[in-house]
Amino acid sequence: QVQLVESGGGLVQPGGSLRLSCAASGSILGINAMRWYRQTPGEEREFVASITNGGTTFMISSVKGRFAISRDNAKNTVYLQMNDLRTEDTAVYYCNVVREGAEYWGQGTQVTVST
Repeated sequence: QVQLVESGGGLVQPGGSLRLSCAASGSILGINAMRWYRQTPGEEREFVASITNGGTTFMISSVKGRFAISRDNAKNTVYLQMNDLRTEDTAVYYCNVVREGAEYWGQGTQVTVST
């Protein structure tokens, strides 16, 4: 079993910044990529960004240049630095890993971008 705990969400004005964290614990040996997804009510969960053990990153075009994903392997933690936030970034953000074919999700952290 893998446990994922996200933190760092909140309310921010457009143009502001937030940094999300996701700490993994439990049976974490063998985890490669760590991912961030987001979901708004009534919509499918959307992939946002990923980072491998070796530091290779990938993110969707709508957040490129504004978001950055990083990882501290010693702390088993992945981060999502979100800058220049827009109202359309409002969502619940989830951390995700796959280990031995099983998918694990955190509980999610709410990000609200609003005036």
